[in-house]
Amino acid sequence: QVQLIESGGGSVQAGGSLKLSCEVSGITGIYYYMAWFRQAPGKEREGLAAISPGAGSIRYADSVAGRFILSQDDAENTLSLHMNNLKPADTALYYCAADCSGCDAGSWFVRSNYRIWGKGTQVTVSS
Repeated sequence: QVQLIESGGGSVQAGGSLKLSCEVSGITGIYYYMAWFRQAPGKEREGLAAISPGAGSIRYADSVAGRFILSQDDAENTLSLHMNNLKPADTALYYCAADCSGCDAGSWFVRSNYRIWGKGTQVTVSS
């Protein structure tokens, strides 16, 4: 059974950086579309960055493009999100997701398309 375990969340001041990691267990190698989402209190879960199988393509939401960088380490079975120039608006619970049913059609940031989810890691950015 594939499981996703997020880590790396914490508290940081505005302008700071954090690196989130998503460990993929239960399989050897990453063969899924994978993504990072976040959800702030009272808001919808928002797709931030996603990567295609084999790391051929990466997409970013406009809200994080130029500040966040997605990377995949096949040897470690890990998906990382490097977050720079953090803002208070980035405060949220961050989730890793995998196995996307609609990504081949271009819908990389639709929450309901992903079958496997981690439990999330909290990021808090203070001003």
